[in-house]
Amino acid sequence: MAPWIIQIALVAMSILTETTEGKKDTVLYCSACRAIVDELNYSISQIDPKKTIHVGGFRLNPDGSLTDKKVPLARSEANLSELLDGVCGSMSDYALHVDPDTKIKQYKRFAPRSSDAGDFPDFNNFKFDGPEGSNALKFVCESIVEEFEDYIISLFAKETDHVVDKLCNEVSGTVSDMLWFLSDQASSLPLNA
Repeated sequence: MAPWIIQIALVAMSILTETTEGKKDTVLYCSACRAIVDELNYSISQIDPKKTIHVGGFRLNPDGSLTDKKVPLARSEANLSELLDGVCGSMSDYALHVDPDTKIKQYKRFAPRSSDAGDFPDFNNFKFDGPEGSNALKFVCESIVEEFEDYIISLFAKETDHVVDKLCNEVSGTVSDMLWFLSDQASSLPLNA
């Protein structure tokens, strides 16, 4: 009699674990990934391109000389690591934006930067969920940064074009998931709208 009780318990547990596994919110993950790239690009653009930093080891070459190399500060690994540590703090400047025409949802920056003189977005299309919305975006941002920190630094250090595509699509798959989600959302829109 005991074996069938154990089997029922195992079946019940497997059903419960399957239903409690959460599906990744593609809007949230894609928006967080894009926000990371946007914030890092902005931070890098604010650094004087003439500033350099000495990198290299402190080992002596066989001839007694020291190998020392100067690289631009903005794209140095040390600077990128420091910028990456603080990038998720700006997620409170983002909110859920609903496109009025297509009804497509994504998180966008609503707070202007200090260099954006008077360039304010239309707040009617933003949905402010209070601290819960930005906390969720910040959590996802921190998860992406923690998981892909070395890859993010290597992409930005090489000044790679299309960093959003390479980071969000190739590594985390969120953009490809998002494109599928958006095409699915668009196909469900009424044709006469």
